[in-house]
Amino acid sequence: MKHVTLRQLKVFESVARHLSFSRAAEELHLTQPAVSMQVKQLEEQAGLPLTEMIGKKVYLTEAGEEVARHARLLAQQLREAGEALDAIKGVRGGRLSVGVISTAKYFAPHLLAEFRRRQPGIELRLGVHNRETVVRKLAENEVDLAIMGQPPLEFPTVAEAFADHPLVIIGAPDHPLAQRKKVAPSLLNEETFIIREPGSGTRAAMERYFSDARIAPRQSMELVSDEAIKQAVMAGLGLAFISAHAVSLECEVGRLAILPVTGMPVIRRWFVVHRAEKALLPVAETFRAFLIAEAPVLLSRKG
Repeated sequence: MKHVTLRQLKVFESVARHLSFSRAAEELHLTQPAVSMQVKQLEEQAGLPLTEMIGKKVYLTEAGEEVARHARLLAQQLREAGEALDAIKGVRGGRLSVGVISTAKYFAPHLLAEFRRRQPGIELRLGVHNRETVVRKLAENEVDLAIMGQPPLEFPTVAEAFADHPLVIIGAPDHPLAQRKKVAPSLLNEETFIIREPGSGTRAAMERYFSDARIAPRQSMELVSDEAIKQAVMAGLGLAFISAHAVSLECEVGRLAILPVTGMPVIRRWFVVHRAEKALLPVAETFRAFLIAEAPVLLSRKG
């Protein structure tokens, strides 16, 4: 692919992201035939089809997935080069892309808002995803930094703890255990738990706690979001092991109760993570330092 152009890769990256020629054309301010022509020329260079139409839907072929991955990496590298040159020239600002796991959505926007207040020239991009997606975006260099509770082991990273992450057990306010001054962990064996899906950081922390405390609840119900779990607990369907950040408002207004279980809360840590080989640009480095220095105080005020 010696004669591939940046324009072709940019066009194809947009098509791959949207899985639509028309939406890519709209994003790039091109006509749809112009987009199709650029993709066709790229396919000629690759010697393989990169997309296929099934019905009215666009799908990437195996070759298309590979080219799209490299196109994303190249676009990111070009952006980083531009921001690095701006920093050398003394230009303030830059663009920062941060990925956070879903539980962190209860506090991350507040931290980003304060950071932007202090650094008004920056452009922020925040993505809230499940842990699997955040790890993938880190691996593919789609985000500069990630906020998560358990750094990935799949590839080398730099992970720095910046704040405590308390995990608690909640119930409906009228649950019998919520009326007690102290709850022995053994009493939880008789309860139904509403739990997160496998792969969730909260689910992994819960399983470690249950193992250490020798707790084996009689039954459980699996849901895929903290919001759904909170609603289920409010409805009296069971208890839940959950981040204290996720339930602060509901507990404050009396819709949920934190059970006074002996040995709780379980304290984990929040980490700011980036790929080990990634050279952080000034805006990302400034945000990383901001989290480590300021987040504990800001989160204590919010809580």
